[in-house]
Amino acid sequence: MILFRHVAPAFPFLWETPDQPSGRWHGDGEGPVHYLADTPEGAWAEFLRHEGITQPDELAGIQRAIWAIDVADDLVAAAAEPALPEADLLGGVATYASCQAEAHNVRAGGINILRAPSAALLPGGAHGWNVHGGLQPGPARDGQVIVLFGPRPDLLGWGVVEEGRPGPNLLPRVRPLIL
Repeated sequence: MILFRHVAPAFPFLWETPDQPSGRWHGDGEGPVHYLADTPEGAWAEFLRHEGITQPDELAGIQRAIWAIDVADDLVAAAAEPALPEADLLGGVATYASCQAEAHNVRAGGINILRAPSAALLPGGAHGWNVHGGLQPGPARDGQVIVLFGPRPDLLGWGVVEEGRPGPNLLPRVRPLIL
C-alpha cells in the first residue's frame, strides 16, 4: 500500500530517533513513531491543521516535501483499530492523552501499527479527483492515518514533491485543531 507523509524538505521521510515531539498516538520519548496518510491531501491536511492554516493567503511561502511510502499490504491489514469514542479520535490536543493511552495498550499487546480516522480531514474530505467534463471531485471518502511504531529501515519512500504547498481547495476540508 502506498501511504503519504509530509516533512520539512531538509529531513528524511521517517524519524530515526526516539526524541521526536509527542503527538496524538505517542508521548515524549516514545518514538520513533511514523504518521502516514492514505492520500497526499490527507498528509497536507495534517500539516495545515497543526499549523493552524485556514486562509488561502497563508499558503504562500509554504515549502514542504511529500513522500510516497510503500508499506506492505499485510502489515496494514494487521493494524489495530483504536477502541475510542469518535470525539477522542477526531478531537484536539485535549484528547491526546486518551489516544496515547490507547496506543500504549496496543503496543503492550505486541502490535506495532494502528489505523485510525484522519483527525485532520472532514468527513468525505479524502475524495480524490476524476476527469469528466473537467476536474471533478471523486466519490466521498474518509481519510485514514496509519501509525507505525518503532524504527522502520525496511520501508521504501519516494520523494513526490520536494518543496511544495497544498492548493486552496483543500482548506474547506480540513478540521481545525483545538488546542
